[in-house]
Amino acid sequence: MTVTYTPARPIWCAGCGHFGVQGAMAHAFAALDIPPHEIVVLAGIGCSGTVQNNLGTYGYHALHGRVLPTAAGVHLANPRLTVVAAGGDGDGYAIGMGHLVHAFRRDLPFVYVVMNNGVYGLTKGQDSPTRHGLSGIGGFDAIDLGLSIPASGFLARGFSRHPDQLRRLMTDAVRYAREGRGFAFVEVLSPCVTYNDTYASWEHLVEDVDTRQGYDPSDRAAAFAVTTGLAAEGRIATGQILLDADRSPREETVPAAADVDPAANAAAYQDLLDRYRV
Repeated sequence: MTVTYTPARPIWCAGCGHFGVQGAMAHAFAALDIPPHEIVVLAGIGCSGTVQNNLGTYGYHALHGRVLPTAAGVHLANPRLTVVAAGGDGDGYAIGMGHLVHAFRRDLPFVYVVMNNGVYGLTKGQDSPTRHGLSGIGGFDAIDLGLSIPASGFLARGFSRHPDQLRRLMTDAVRYAREGRGFAFVEVLSPCVTYNDTYASWEHLVEDVDTRQGYDPSDRAAAFAVTTGLAAEGRIATGQILLDADRSPREETVPAAADVDPAANAAAYQDLLDRYRV
């Protein structure tokens, strides 16, 4: 795969779960044979907010909590691009929460990857919205939020300690969005080894729903029952939790047909400025 930009060296702590997330993203791009110049990775604030520097694709560092509307804008401006938004649980589930609700509702075909470690790692380990008590679980659950919004069609959760599963989920998410089927949401349990090292505890708490006999990811009500049932037991559902495999590719409602070349629109821009000054 030809590199568009020379990747930077990751700045994460040794053992950080984000290395696994980055590896899964790189694997997905390679497995689907997507040219780097056709990929835009956008990231939010926090430790996860540097992943776009490390992949050799086009990248954008969005404002705090605003990666989703920025990614939506990139997709609408050029639907031919593969757009992947990435961020942490603090960025996505606190200041960015309102945007997440509407990303599920609008269902634009791009990928959103949230690296959930239960803390604000960059600002020294305060609890994030997903953390409740010492177990690091029991707080806000974005998968349950997605299940509650009828427009959602792809919901998955991986664990950075389970790389095979994570690579599969990430590849499926990118494929789903590239095919125009809708918004693909992947939450990754990505432990912070410095402030909330949950590798050992999460290893015993996760259950891969893909291994459950008879589990049907197309059955939203059943998925809700499984995720909430496991949560009541203090456990965490991972795997392909919801998948609308039969969803047809959506038609773009806002095509990027306008000519935005500055030279061609100089008079119109000047008119806007003149009217603004009045």
